[in-house]
Amino acid sequence: MAILYGWKVHHVRPGMTRNGAWMTHVQGHTGFPDLVMAHKTKGIIFAELKADKGRCEADQIDWLRTLDTAGAECYVWRPADWHFIQTRLLKGPDNDNRPHTTDRA
Repeated sequence: MAILYGWKVHHVRPGMTRNGAWMTHVQGHTGFPDLVMAHKTKGIIFAELKADKGRCEADQIDWLRTLDTAGAECYVWRPADWHFIQTRLLKGPDNDNRPHTTDRA
């Protein structure tokens, strides 16, 4: 959906190791958000993607809080947030009404 609305999208998907464990190869601090999107006029978004009952790990919360403190627009998005996500991608940021990064981490 984001690409259809003109956003540049970066998403790293984990792969399964030979012993059946899921792993995302990273260099640097672990816990970086799953999704980074940039739009020429609508801003930059960092989003951690979770299932409805999924919980963020401590390193994920640390990344989101660090980015948020630095002024970035950050979210933890779940399937239940679909309407908000679609609205946000169509419009620019609403800094007065956006949910805080760790509201539902």
